Amino acid sequence: MATQTGLGEPRGPWFVSPDLPPDGRGVPGVPGEVPAADLASRRRRALLAALAVMALSIGSGGLAGGWVASQETSAERGNAAQAAVPADLVAAAAQVVPGVVSVMVAGDGKSAGGSGFALDDLQHIVTNDHIVARGGGGDPGGAVMVETSDGRQYPARVVGRDPSSDIAVLRVPPSAGLTALPLARPGATRVGEPVLAVGSPLGLSGTVTAGIVSALDRQVKLGENRHSAVQTDASINPGNSGGPLVNARGEVVGVNTAIATIDGNGSIGIGFAIPIEQAQQTADTIIGKGG
Repeated sequence: MATQTGLGEPRGPWFVSPDLPPDGRGVPGVPGEVPAADLASRRRRALLAALAVMALSIGSGGLAGGWVASQETSAERGNAAQAAVPADLVAAAAQVVPGVVSVMVAGDGKSAGGSGFALDDLQHIVTNDHIVARGGGGDPGGAVMVETSDGRQYPARVVGRDPSSDIAVLRVPPSAGLTALPLARPGATRVGEPVLAVGSPLGLSGTVTAGIVSALDRQVKLGENRHSAVQTDASINPGNSGGPLVNARGEVVGVNTAIATIDGNGSIGIGFAIPIEQAQQTADTIIGKGG
């Protein structure tokens, strides 16, 4: 089995937020930078507000809080914790995980790993091109393996690659029996809607992280090419690259491909996914040429 290097070396160390220098400090004139005088004034106002809220809480909330706490049973606390997990996300995770695979690539002394997902009933798998490229999967004698969520492993053939869009398509034998994931309709994704990032961060297959769609049509430079991406705060870590970003209905809205970092220190809660309509168009073209 190839060693997981995550996100195909996900561009995490290479992609730094354009609004921050490598040391992570704000740049003058950059949106979000606050002058020192204004910052001090804001801090004083925030401190006064906090003290006022504290006084109010001591005067009234403390009395009521003691009575509520005495009435709450351990069963009610358990029910409350259970209710905090949206049922639609739980259902979406159960629906999606079986169609997501770990991708392991080795060849010419190189190796890389990431994730992918089943696109159709012909056992085509969508993943990121940079995983295949960095693992030597395009070289003669290069080997590509996928591992399903239940631990089965299959050799995969590289149907085709498109470095400009960072999409590659693999195909596994029919015996894999992967269930294709439904795709979101073009233009249906909305800022603020809940999403799940599904994949194999650090080789931990079937991992699900939750967040929201932070922005759409975010222009980011990935490698040598500029892309219009879906931005999310769902945690994307090394190994997630190529996996699906799905909505609460279990529909794929994007292909996780990169994270923003400060000084190459890992995820800071800003991830990017290739919109599914772009990924699907590219994948269909690859399949049409390569079978």
